[in-house]
Amino acid sequence: MADLSAYRFTKTHEWVKSEGSGEALVGISDHAQSQLGDVIFLELPKEGTRVTAGARFGAVESVKAASDLYSPVTGEVIAVNGAVSAAPELVNQDPQGRGWLLRVRVDGDLPGDLLDAAAYDSFAQADSH
Repeated sequence: MADLSAYRFTKTHEWVKSEGSGEALVGISDHAQSQLGDVIFLELPKEGTRVTAGARFGAVESVKAASDLYSPVTGEVIAVNGAVSAAPELVNQDPQGRGWLLRVRVDGDLPGDLLDAAAYDSFAQADSH
């Protein structure tokens, strides 16, 4: 199993991973992509867009459903992963790696209400039942 100790998760199934220098990657969890099924389209913000922790920043569509995406952090989008726009299946193949969605210049520290991997795993298992 992958080492997820550097990741923090939301109860809406997004993750954030600090990259140092005030930057962080944002994506959806492995649990979320498995619940969605085959991802076929992503609606993502443009570079320069401001995102707010807990607020909608886009959407993910799969063969099963469409779901809103919520930012785990507040800051400015400094990069959008063009690879997932061109090949949305990367979100299914490697959701917490090559399937990242946004790089954000974070305002301040990560929010304190984010879950570590163990707490998120417990939450996701309970949420599935």
